Amino acid sequence: MTGQDVLDFILQHMMIAEHYKSLRKDYIGDHDILHKDTHRGNRPDNRLVANLAHYIVETFNGFFIGIPPKITLDDKQDNEKLKQWNDKNSFQDKLSEISRQVDIYGRSIAFLYQDENSETRVQYASPLSAFIIYDDTVDMNPIAFINYYYINNRLHGQVITNDIKYDLSDTFKMDDGEVNQFGTVPAVEFFQNEDRQGVLDNVQTLIDALDNTLSQKANQVEYFDNAYLAMLGVQLEEDEEGNPKVNLEGQQIIYSPDADATNAKLEFLSKPDGDNMQENLIDRITNLAYQISMVSNLNDEAFAGNSSGVAMQYKLLPMRNLAMNKERKFTQSLRQLYKLLFGIGTVLDDNKKDEWQNLSFKFSQNIPANLADEAATAKSLEGITSKETQLSALSIVDDPKDEIDRMKKEQSDAIKNSLEATGNLTDQQKAGVGNEPEATEQEE
Repeated sequence: MTGQDVLDFILQHMMIAEHYKSLRKDYIGDHDILHKDTHRGNRPDNRLVANLAHYIVETFNGFFIGIPPKITLDDKQDNEKLKQWNDKNSFQDKLSEISRQVDIYGRSIAFLYQDENSETRVQYASPLSAFIIYDDTVDMNPIAFINYYYINNRLHGQVITNDIKYDLSDTFKMDDGEVNQFGTVPAVEFFQNEDRQGVLDNVQTLIDALDNTLSQKANQVEYFDNAYLAMLGVQLEEDEEGNPKVNLEGQQIIYSPDADATNAKLEFLSKPDGDNMQENLIDRITNLAYQISMVSNLNDEAFAGNSSGVAMQYKLLPMRNLAMNKERKFTQSLRQLYKLLFGIGTVLDDNKKDEWQNLSFKFSQNIPANLADEAATAKSLEGITSKETQLSALSIVDDPKDEIDRMKKEQSDAIKNSLEATGNLTDQQKAGVGNEPEATEQEE
């Protein structure tokens, strides 16, 4: 791969990114209807944006990763190091942003880098300006990560291959690079399906249709609310030129003095009523958008009743299926990211580079929890499964391993307090408990 190849890839990506930009505009509410060049004269020109795209993305992202996934190792010391690295890098927050980008664009990228203190950090990159180049083998191994941007129409950014890091420019050539400490491309792509489609790709036209329908409805309501006064067969006082002395221009009055004066009438014209047709169209478009995106409409009346737990699960089934498929893809990408992380040796010891294979990932879909049912389920698992599996049935338990440690400590403290109360401490226990004040006095 040459420098010209990289520049060609960037040009190709910029064309692909135009679609990503349209998806982002839908998400932030900058819809097409706001930019239509229409001339309606004196008629109302409302342009309403019902930002269904934002609601769909936030609902599904909250459902999928509103409860941060539990990422653990079996070894207690290694698990603590892993937890410290995740907390220091706010990795759960970054993972939530990665998930949101996947919902909008269909893909996102996480990459590792070394900061000024030689500590390994993680960050995410938007597919609007970053991409990975893969080889053409069955394994599709990454051969370069490119993160670019423009300032004053000048190209900037980085190209990272397995061995070298290069700075980008308009006349980029693959020379004068720095050594890549990771020894491999330190970036991983996240996605929820092999087609790289987000939850908005298949509903963009429906979202535009909803905006148009709502705007037209608002225009008609405003237009017909300005009712016209019909003055038929009524002779108004006229000026020298024969024009009525009443200013009729812009006053929404229909004036005709030619009708039979004996049949003169004064009334407001009734407006046509197409409200039912418009409301049916709005409901149809809205329901189709949720149905095709596979995201449940939590504001629907179906979620307001006293449905049984099984019935509610069926209503959420399409979104749960979508989330489970996304979970499998995310688990695959996360394992690859931690493989890169452990390989550098800054989080775990050098002899534990393969610990990424022992990682456990537990995603919990963010649905209202019935703690009574969960407690009954956990209780029924007593003696059937391990204590860790039993506690994992409880949504209020964030980390079963830590919970087991806390339970053991509580049991130990309870036994010690009981023995202290009865005076039945052993000599060994007394040495650690009863002599503490004397030891303090000696030190003083």
